[in-house]
Amino acid sequence: MINKAHVLTYFYLLIYILLSSGVILYNKWVLSPKYFNFPFPITLTMIHMAFSGIVAFFLIRVFKVVAPVKMTFEIYATCVVPISAFFASSLWFGNTAYLHISVAFIQMLKALMPVATFFMGVMCGTDKPRCDVFLNMVLVSVGVVVSSYGEIHFNIVGTVYQVTGILAEALRLVLTQVLLQKKGLTLNPITSLYYIAPCSFVFLFVPWCLLEKPGMEVSQIQFNFWIFFSNALCALALNLSIFLVIGRTGAVTIRVAGVLKDWILIALSTVVFPESTITGLNIIGYAIGTSLLCIMTLLIFSYVFEKFIVVKTHFVLSFQLFAVLSCTTT
Repeated sequence: MINKAHVLTYFYLLIYILLSSGVILYNKWVLSPKYFNFPFPITLTMIHMAFSGIVAFFLIRVFKVVAPVKMTFEIYATCVVPISAFFASSLWFGNTAYLHISVAFIQMLKALMPVATFFMGVMCGTDKPRCDVFLNMVLVSVGVVVSSYGEIHFNIVGTVYQVTGILAEALRLVLTQVLLQKKGLTLNPITSLYYIAPCSFVFLFVPWCLLEKPGMEVSQIQFNFWIFFSNALCALALNLSIFLVIGRTGAVTIRVAGVLKDWILIALSTVVFPESTITGLNIIGYAIGTSLLCIMTLLIFSYVFEKFIVVKTHFVLSFQLFAVLSCTTT
C-alpha cells in the first residue's frame, strides 16, 4: 500500500535526481568554451560557497530559522577546517574536469566513489578490510576501466582531475564520520553550510589567486548576474535536498537513487551536448560497475531492509539491462 509518507519520500527522491542532474549539466554549460564560455571552475565554486554561506548566515543570524550549534575553537580546527579543505578540493577538481571530459564519462568515473571511500575508511580505521568487499571493489574498478577504454574523447588531464576530486570527496566523507561522530556534533543542512561554506571559500581563494585571477584580468569574460545567481541557487537547493533525502530514507537509498540518476544523466548529456558521444563499450563497462555496486549493497544491507532493498536493486538492475540493450541496438 502506498500512503502519503511513501509519496513524499518518492517526491524528495525525484527532486534530488532532477536537481543533481540539472546542476551537473548547468555547470558543464557554464564552464564549457563551446557554450557560455566561463572556463574558471575555481571562481564558479567560490561563487557557490559565497552564496551558500550568505544564505545560511541570514537564515541563522537574521531570520533565526535554526539555532547555531555550540562551536568551540577545538571542534572548528579539528572538524570544520579539514572537512572544508577536502570539500573545497573535491568541488574544485570535479568542476575542472568538465573542461576536459564529457559529462557521461565523468558519471562513469564516479562509480569509483564507493571504492575510494572503502579504502580511505580502511586506512582511517572506520572500516575493516574484508576479502569479499575487496573483491567486489576490484570488479567495480574493472568495470570503470572498461568504460574508460571505450571512451572516444579520453583526456588524461580531465581524468586525473576527476579521480583526484573523487579521492578528496571520499576522504571528506571519512573525516566527517571520524571527527564529527566522535565529537558528538550534530549539524543540520543550514548549519553545515554556515560553518563549512565560508571556510571552503577561504581555501579556494589561494589557488584562485595563483591560477585563475591572472587569466581573468586579461581575458574577455562575460558576467551575467542571472546566470550565476540561478546556478548558485540550484547548487544550494541540491545541497539541501541531499540532506532531506538522507534524513528521510538513509544513505543506502540515495546511493541506489544515485545509480538511476547517473543513467538518466548519461542519456541527457548526449542530448544536451551532442559532442558527448558514448559507445557500447562505455555502457557495458559502466553497467558492470554499477550492477556490482547494487549487488554489494544488497548483500550488506539486506538483513536490515530485506524486501525493500531487494525490490529496489532488482529495479535498478532491470533498468541497467534495458539501457545496455537500447544503447547497443542504436
